[in-house]
Amino acid sequence: MPFTLPALPYSHDALEPHFDTLTMQIHHGKHHQAYVDNLNKAVAETPNENKSIEELVAVAGSISPAVRNNGGGHWNHSFFWESLAPNAGGTPEGSLATAIDAAFGSFDAFKEKFNNAGITRFGSGWAWLLIKDGKLEISSTPNQDNPVMDVAEVKGAPILGVDVWEHAYYLKYQNRRAEYLTAFWNLVNWKKIAERFQAGS
Repeated sequence: MPFTLPALPYSHDALEPHFDTLTMQIHHGKHHQAYVDNLNKAVAETPNENKSIEELVAVAGSISPAVRNNGGGHWNHSFFWESLAPNAGGTPEGSLATAIDAAFGSFDAFKEKFNNAGITRFGSGWAWLLIKDGKLEISSTPNQDNPVMDVAEVKGAPILGVDVWEHAYYLKYQNRRAEYLTAFWNLVNWKKIAERFQAGS
């Protein structure tokens, strides 16, 4: 099979108490695994079988819904796991911090706008911080879409994303998506986000 589930860069319980162990086990081992399995089925014996995940999501508008949805799910979750770390959070530093201040006025203003993008995404989807035309922007996408897809309303290079599907938070936070998003900031791996910013700017 061309696609495999990446291992988490930390243990399932490493993000406690903000993201609980059972949610991480189910989110990674069941939901992400299902995207990988269904993506492999969808590309089997098709011209997409030998394409990378990056190649597939870039042309999301011209591939089947099964490849788009499951490919997006695989790409988004792989990106999400690497955006998190135990004993993380805090504030960004250096050029990334400067760029956030320039784009949004302050770090607190950025967090408020980012959280709002996640809270107001109707149904299931994602909120993103991305680089577009050399500047930082915030967007959200439905379902398993993302800003690198040709169908994205706001296209760019994402450097941070948060999953606002209910499966990401419902066991611990129930319908309190805003509380989940507040907890998320305790886990953001700003070192990784800064690396993405440097690569994309």
